[in-house]
Amino acid sequence: MTDAVNVIRQGHIAILEVNRPPTNYFDVEVLTFLADTGIALAEEGVRAIVLASAGKHFCAGANFAEGDMAEARVESSRRIYAAAARMFTIPIPVVAAVQGSAVGGGLGLACAADFRVAADSSRFHANFSALGFHQGFGLSVSLPRIVGEQQASRLLLTSARLTGTEAFEIGLVDELVEPDQIRDAAIALADTIASRAPLAVASMRKTLRGSLADDVAQVLDHEISEQTWLWRTEDCAEGISANLERRDAVFTGR
Repeated sequence: MTDAVNVIRQGHIAILEVNRPPTNYFDVEVLTFLADTGIALAEEGVRAIVLASAGKHFCAGANFAEGDMAEARVESSRRIYAAAARMFTIPIPVVAAVQGSAVGGGLGLACAADFRVAADSSRFHANFSALGFHQGFGLSVSLPRIVGEQQASRLLLTSARLTGTEAFEIGLVDELVEPDQIRDAAIALADTIASRAPLAVASMRKTLRGSLADDVAQVLDHEISEQTWLWRTEDCAEGISANLERRDAVFTGR
């Protein structure tokens, strides 16, 4: 058990609520608990999961303000990504209720879900190129599957920050509602899925997702390899500093 995630059962669905407001940063403990609990709930007969967060924001990813980027971060990231890979093995549909911001690894967490519900006020930000390192959390695979190769390239290479409406227009968001309706709409979608024939849903989902979990596990090795050397660059140090200081970064290609 962990105090960082609340588990709420409602009939055939369950709500997994990350409880580290306001930014809901994740770590190995949170991701491991989410994956373990999702798998266990499926074994207990739960048919769909709502992935939600307490407070203002869905998830700001990992906390880069703590620890040494070039050294300690490498090993901790390997453990985080091992846990992240297991999020894609949860055997029942997951609906993410995305209020506020889903940034960096938080976007990766949202993309591990089958569906995303948001409002215009929601923000989706693949900010890796602005920070000076390679994308992670399997976004190299998951994001193109959701929005297509061209849109994924644009979002990743430019570090574009999308409103909920913009995300809806490119298919990153499946349902767009008012801010105070996000969780209720996610629950309604999960309830609808849970009301359908569970064996058929499981069969269809397995076909549709195909090799996604294996593809993510494989690409995570590449992502961490690229991140490892980029974390040691001057550009990455500048990108992280600029982000924490809320200023524009000045990159030199070193």
